[in-house]
Amino acid sequence: MPNRITVGLDGSGADLASAGWAAKEAELRGADLELLHVEDWPQNAPFAIPLPESRRQWGEQLLADTRERLAGEHPALAISTRRIDGAAAAEALASAAADADLLVLGSRRLGPIAGFFVGSTGSDTIPRTETPVVLVRAAEGREAPAGRAGAEGPVVLGVDLRSNCDRLFAFACEEAERRSCPLVVIHGWSPPPMFAYAPALDPGVEGEIAEGLEATLRGMLGPWRLKYPRLAVDSRAVIGQPAVQILEAASGAALVVVGRRIRRLALGTHIGPITHAVMHHATAPVAVVAHD
Repeated sequence: MPNRITVGLDGSGADLASAGWAAKEAELRGADLELLHVEDWPQNAPFAIPLPESRRQWGEQLLADTRERLAGEHPALAISTRRIDGAAAAEALASAAADADLLVLGSRRLGPIAGFFVGSTGSDTIPRTETPVVLVRAAEGREAPAGRAGAEGPVVLGVDLRSNCDRLFAFACEEAERRSCPLVVIHGWSPPPMFAYAPALDPGVEGEIAEGLEATLRGMLGPWRLKYPRLAVDSRAVIGQPAVQILEAASGAALVVVGRRIRRLALGTHIGPITHAVMHHATAPVAVVAHD
């Protein structure tokens, strides 16, 4: 089994936050850390274009400087570096993640309302790999991750009760246990259109629906509570748009976990709207876990 975390570096201000988060995660897991830089050559050139030596040296220096910085902060951590030239960044990152436990990427702040910029590389990489991908937000000061990603925050998991959530539960439970923090599981829902006027006719109808959903959620969590008996789990089925409910619960979280359905076809949406919204607006690190 792999025991390595790979973090992609692109020279942006988000690198410091993502590499720092990945180093701490590697220590929690007892894993090695790999620093990876991909130099993306033009894909439509009529012939191979040699990488300018200055850019090659810049990439090597980026890796060396980051490794030196992390080695000083985490002296017991095994850190390796790798540079890939002449490959599409998303494909190279996905390929590198194939035999890693986790792929970590950075994102940058757009503004207090616009949220965070994941970028085309991150958005293109996530659908190409079944390895969990963690997006780490750079705070205003460039070095620290945005949000309160310390041990005091919970791990927040957003689930869809219509999906197979086993991969999500496994990942979120393990992350919460490593941090010795609570796990908060959120299922956001809205009444079906046919029940739009039901609350006025029968005020108890929404409560009955909520109780049924909460019972379903508790049933899905039952085996995981048995597997992780020391883990404090707070499960909630709440009325409202799922992304909004997840984001509200994620305020001050150590980590937010959301899923994306694995699609075998080339066409179609590969990152659902709920996961897309959480990726771009959560301040805590966001883990995207592929599931069937």
